[in-house]
Amino acid sequence: MHRIKDKMFLIFLLIFAILLAADQYTKYLAVAHLKGSDSIKLIDGVLELHYVTNTGAAWSLLEGKKYILLIMGVVILAALLFCLLKIPDHKKYNILYYLAGATAAGAVGNMIDRVHYGYVVDFIYFSLIDFPVFNVADICITVSVIILGVVILFVYKEDDFAFLDFRRKKHKELE
Repeated sequence: MHRIKDKMFLIFLLIFAILLAADQYTKYLAVAHLKGSDSIKLIDGVLELHYVTNTGAAWSLLEGKKYILLIMGVVILAALLFCLLKIPDHKKYNILYYLAGATAAGAVGNMIDRVHYGYVVDFIYFSLIDFPVFNVADICITVSVIILGVVILFVYKEDDFAFLDFRRKKHKELE
């Protein structure tokens, strides 16, 4: 039985659903209340709610390349699901389910915008450092990738990811 894996996949789906709902609801609010309006200063000179649209990815990369971005999103989701299916049934890998749920929610949230509007709705602006405007989906992706980097560098060992190394299986078969 794969009790840990089954439980963690349900947690993955729960995280995915909650974060996707939060992303879509905040974007709905941004369109309803910010579109065509002045920015709302939350912390003067630091943080604002400011409606913008983005036809590209982060920092407007691949601007206007909607279909390429959608294909990339599908590929990322497929890779995430593939990795989830390959994760061994051990609790030391639980954090990967959390991070995959957040990453998938961010990817799907921005994909929904691209399909529905033809662009991504961004509305969170750090005016203090003139950072590009972003949204909840972007936060999900960015934070989960940063945490994954920290976990890979400082928590897991090289052999902990042997389940993703196809070469090892081939080498073992040859021995």
